Amino acid sequence: MNNLTPCHKLWLERDGRIVMSDYRVRLLELVAETGSLAQAAQAMGLSYRRAWGKVKELEQNLGLPLVASEVGGAGGGHTTLTPDAREFVAAYRRFQQRVAKAAEDAFEAELAPLGSPASKAETGRGA
Repeated sequence: MNNLTPCHKLWLERDGRIVMSDYRVRLLELVAETGSLAQAAQAMGLSYRRAWGKVKELEQNLGLPLVASEVGGAGGGHTTLTPDAREFVAAYRRFQQRVAKAAEDAFEAELAPLGSPASKAETGRGA
């Protein structure tokens, strides 16, 4: 049982539909960083159509707009996150950190001791 590492996947649903996940929050963060849904999609290895579909799906499931786009002129278009989206992304990341900490604490309390040589000797489960 040495080298055990706790892992988890996290997402939020409303009425059985995904409203946020690690993958989706990363897409939104990349939109914020690049100012472009196309660049965010490329960075994640997605087609623009798939990325746009994910954003629209999230907006529908959450019931609020997440991105605002300006059609480009000479310099091209620009896409930004709405204030609600920025707040939601930040809150989701804080939530992730709290869940990760809780999972690590639970792992340390429940499973990590089972892999230590001292606990095996004490219980007679050693080599």
